[in-house]
Amino acid sequence: MPSSNITDPARPDPVPFAVPLGDPAGIGPEITAKSWVMREARGLPPFFAVGDIAALRAVWLGPVQLIETPAQAAAVFPDALPVLQVGDSHPVTPGTPTQDGALTAFQSLEVAVGLARQGSAAGIVTAPVGKEQLYGVGFTHPGQTEFIAERCGVSAHNAVMMLAGPSLKVVPITIHIPLADVSAALTVDLIRARALTTAKGLQRNFGIARPRLAVAGLNPHAGENGALGREEVDVIRPAVEQLRAEGLDIVGPLSPDGMFHARARETYDAALCMYHDQALIPIKTLNFDEGVNITLGLPIVRTSPDHGTAFGIAGTDSANPGAMMAALRMAAESARARLAHG
Repeated sequence: MPSSNITDPARPDPVPFAVPLGDPAGIGPEITAKSWVMREARGLPPFFAVGDIAALRAVWLGPVQLIETPAQAAAVFPDALPVLQVGDSHPVTPGTPTQDGALTAFQSLEVAVGLARQGSAAGIVTAPVGKEQLYGVGFTHPGQTEFIAERCGVSAHNAVMMLAGPSLKVVPITIHIPLADVSAALTVDLIRARALTTAKGLQRNFGIARPRLAVAGLNPHAGENGALGREEVDVIRPAVEQLRAEGLDIVGPLSPDGMFHARARETYDAALCMYHDQALIPIKTLNFDEGVNITLGLPIVRTSPDHGTAFGIAGTDSANPGAMMAALRMAAESARARLAHG
């Protein structure tokens, strides 16, 4: 277990990471608790849960301790999972989401972002939320990424959702929109903004001095020079050419069906994909239990396990904490890389 501060070596105690528990009825509380159990074996950084302690008690009988401030977390962490209670505690039935639980998830995310922005937390590692439930309590953003970006004063174009695993990193250019709307949403400016943020993020968060980017086409066979669609000719290729002229190491548009086998993945550091599933299907196929959602372009570190609330298995003690532990490790590595990058 790390014993020195990740982001401020002058302080004697480590600044912990904040883990908003997500929907209390989902698997967020379980995978957070299981990660604490594995803290030493997996070399996880100190962290504290943000949310309702009842959500943890509903799925875990291990040691938990309420804290009043993040500064208390480091002393508690070796012996118990520190919990910063948000709002009133409510009964929790795993697998059965409620409006009270969604409101707690919303408020916990807000609190965690604020703590990270003021430096009380080294970053945030968000557990999964149920968007349908959040929308019922006033959440208006497509997802947690967009909410966090807004709270950090970063435009939607400049906050990039990267999914990263041991063998692949991908960035969806468009994210939570219907497939029928993707073509109209793709613009040269959007692709350029996502690519530039990705390149900078790879330098800042992963220590890659000269990132190599590969850009997928939208259509089968990357459009075959317009025979199977004009998006590659009119939008994607011009964006790639502009970025290459600006000094980026970038190729594309490439045929999406040939980008993700082992030899192809060796030629780039991140793949930029045109829509959500084009990016997430390969990363979840290759790295389902270790996939991490990391937001690039923010002034704070933010990661998340790359899976959902899994209400169907919540409370059964069968949730795999692998992605949560990977998200905690990546958050720590990103914080260290940022410190080294300056």
